[in-house]
Amino acid sequence: QVQLVESGGGLVQAGGSLRLSCAASGRTFSSYIMGWFRQAPGKEREFVGAISWSGGSTYYADSVKGRFAISRDNAKNTVYLQMNSLKPEDTAVYYCAASRTTWGEGAQTRLTEYAYWGQGTQVTVSS
Repeated sequence: QVQLVESGGGLVQAGGSLRLSCAASGRTFSSYIMGWFRQAPGKEREFVGAISWSGGSTYYADSVKGRFAISRDNAKNTVYLQMNSLKPEDTAVYYCAASRTTWGEGAQTRLTEYAYWGQGTQVTVSS
């Protein structure tokens, strides 16, 4: 069982930056792939990015590639989402999630592969 709590959301102007954090409970955090997803009003939840259990591999949606970066600190049971050059279309509730799926072949991008979810944190980017 893993419990996830996101923090760091807020209001930022276009072009600005935010760093989201996701703190996990449990002693097996380092065995999970961690993903970030987002959901804008009236839209489906979508994949943003993921990081492998060791932190050695990351994968991003095309819409955020080059602007967002995921990192993790297994000693602190925390995963981060650094968001730079933010755009109004990045406005959404951001969720972190944990998965025991196998890295590769796109599995880490699928919502159904993630068993544990945080409550979400709102990010609003003004133009």
